[in-house]
Amino acid sequence: MESNIFHLQYAIDTFYFLVCGALVMWMAAGFAMLESGLVRAKNTTEILTKNVALYAISCIMYLVCGYAIMYGGNIFLSGIADVDPAAVLGDFAGREGGFEGGSIYSGASDFFFQVVFVATAMSIVSGAVAERMKLWAFLVFAVFMTGFIYPMEGAWTWGGASVFGLYTLGDLGFSDFAGSGIVHMAGAAAALAGVILLGARKGKYGPNGEIRAFPGANLPLATLGTFILWMGWFGFNGGSVLKLGDIASANSVAMVFLNTNTAAAGGAIAALITARLMFGKADLTMLLNGALAGLVVITAEPSTPSALTATLFGAFGGILVVLSIVTMDKLRIDDPVGAISVHGVCGLLGLLLVPITNSGVSFSGQIIGAITIFVWVFVASLIVWGILKAVMGLRVSEEDEYEGVDLSECGMEAYPEFVSGKQ
Repeated sequence: MESNIFHLQYAIDTFYFLVCGALVMWMAAGFAMLESGLVRAKNTTEILTKNVALYAISCIMYLVCGYAIMYGGNIFLSGIADVDPAAVLGDFAGREGGFEGGSIYSGASDFFFQVVFVATAMSIVSGAVAERMKLWAFLVFAVFMTGFIYPMEGAWTWGGASVFGLYTLGDLGFSDFAGSGIVHMAGAAAALAGVILLGARKGKYGPNGEIRAFPGANLPLATLGTFILWMGWFGFNGGSVLKLGDIASANSVAMVFLNTNTAAAGGAIAALITARLMFGKADLTMLLNGALAGLVVITAEPSTPSALTATLFGAFGGILVVLSIVTMDKLRIDDPVGAISVHGVCGLLGLLLVPITNSGVSFSGQIIGAITIFVWVFVASLIVWGILKAVMGLRVSEEDEYEGVDLSECGMEAYPEFVSGKQ
């Protein structure tokens, strides 16, 4: 009887990992739709190409070396599908708490769940450098980001390794439940380094300091992308509970789903109201980014807040993202989709809010962890971007930028029958 229970828990926890991983994979479609909706029509094909290619690169690089750097073990060469049932059951039997103890699941399911997180971090970079970066420079950077830069900071955080042998973040009281900092702020740090070296789109900022809006080509697509991301986030945060097969874990999963949803709602409404107060209109793009900001904020700790607290945390993110997007423009940091504000600024906010509801986490640990992640990813990315700029160049020509990178980089337009002129 006990053996059957252990078999059942193993199956449930493994299956739960796989389903949540599939939900997070679906976020790749959300990023693709969101970004293709917020860029101009002449740059749509290229942004879609980047999103599909970066996902494939992420899967391969994390398989080849990223997972080994982050957690140890060569997944690429080992037979992770070969499982000794007797050894698994023996591990269960020796665990304190038995069925109520920690989760045990297939190594393949763990890899699959981890690899889709890597792709999410890289997707954040795509939108921030849109409309003026060379496709192949971006894809080469994706190799380094997903194969080395992200896995290194992942090893220091979720992997439990010491930071260059100096300190261990877990011992300092650092916690990031599902990756507000480890995934989202890291992606934003890499994006910021690229945007700084790349420069703004031509015509975005006038000689007298004026900021010119470049409206997205397809707001229905951007809205669809946001809903896809919202849905995928249930796998992102819910799967990070790591277990489903007992009452306590099932209750935790339900609370995480609830808080994830209500934080997004709080962020959306807060951003909508903030934009109305600042601009006098209901700004759809701010509403969409507000929902995503709420999701990023709650990702650092969705299991310990009450539903009311989670809603308030999301609302803080919704307000902050509007202010941050406006500030980035004033600083002439050109981010076409607001990715640095949504994932970077709100990712930091999420980390700093964790100690309010989780007594086992310290503010100092969160700050040190945030600095560690940002400095490592930003500096390493800046070096890689700098080398790519010197070797192959980062930016398309001014003529190609004017005509649209769809034609210069991909040789086809996304809307050939509807585009009569260029913006």
